[in-house]
Amino acid sequence: MERKCMNLPFLILMQTSKAIHDRIKEEMAKNKLSITEFSVLEVLYQKGKQTIQQIGNCILVSSGSMTYVIDKLEQRGLLSRNACPDDRRVIHLTLTDVGNELMNEIMVKYHEIVNQMFKSLDSDEAETLVHLLKKVRNKV
Repeated sequence: MERKCMNLPFLILMQTSKAIHDRIKEEMAKNKLSITEFSVLEVLYQKGKQTIQQIGNCILVSSGSMTYVIDKLEQRGLLSRNACPDDRRVIHLTLTDVGNELMNEIMVKYHEIVNQMFKSLDSDEAETLVHLLKKVRNKV
């Protein structure tokens, strides 16, 4: 007997999230980046210097996975680790010049893709969608 999800809003939300994720993953692959790698770079691009824990909290990735991703990005010269002068236990991450250049290029295309995905919504629909998603999120 086949079991079906009886909560249609949940099902549609998950399917939409996967479709968006897959489209962004496809675009990032052109830059030889995984979604997680892109997410780390995006946090640093948007927020500047961050700790590993701060980035992990933003993108919901465990610190163990973060170390592997950060090692790969550092090897490619896209970010650098810097010891915190006030606390030796803390490592700050920043984009390198090469990382910034790559993100300047990627973010243009990324914004085009996101805008394309949501262009079928008028401003009232977009506002309603945001309101409804926040309503669900705040119940969790």
